[in-house]
Amino acid sequence: MPKPAINPRKRPRQTRSAATFDLVLEAAARILERGGLAAFNTNAIAERAGISIGSLYQYFPTKEAILAELIRRKRNILLGHMQTAAQQGQSARLAPAIDALIDAGIAHQLSRPNLARSLEYAESLLPITTETETLKQQIVHAIASVLAAHGIADPALAARDLAALTRGMIDSAGLFGETDAASLRNRVRRAVFGYLGIPQGKRRQAV
Repeated sequence: MPKPAINPRKRPRQTRSAATFDLVLEAAARILERGGLAAFNTNAIAERAGISIGSLYQYFPTKEAILAELIRRKRNILLGHMQTAAQQGQSARLAPAIDALIDAGIAHQLSRPNLARSLEYAESLLPITTETETLKQQIVHAIASVLAAHGIADPALAARDLAALTRGMIDSAGLFGETDAASLRNRVRRAVFGYLGIPQGKRRQAV
């Protein structure tokens, strides 16, 4: 069986086209949030977006292409926040730097938790393994840059461990429908600081 197309047919270059492109993605996201993958199809997305199915197909050849683009967008937001936190964390104290990285990961999961759960499941159905591995390496690199700047031994190995540890905890929280960000932050923080062998001190209030 051939693999479904997972890339947009074309990317918008004009403001109006970009608005339609974004409208399709937001409509798709809202359908996933309310009905999950069972309610997800191109006709429903076009109707929700208020456009014709022909207009949708101008940009996306399949519903899988829409799913993949949603995953890419969410990942790019996560990576951007992680890289920003890492860049700032190299000149900050270690504890606040770690806190910022943890916050970025939790915000990725809990900002739109229903959407995150649907997209995590969709990842396993789409042929995007190479993209997934690239993202993981970029996140590990961001974490390692902070650890290296603060003299943590074998920062690349520690970063891989911490990325796996935090993702496991955050994904599990999402799977069980957890919405208490403060509780999740505290648990992840205990695990990360325990791994690094550094005192936790008082956690700053998240905003």
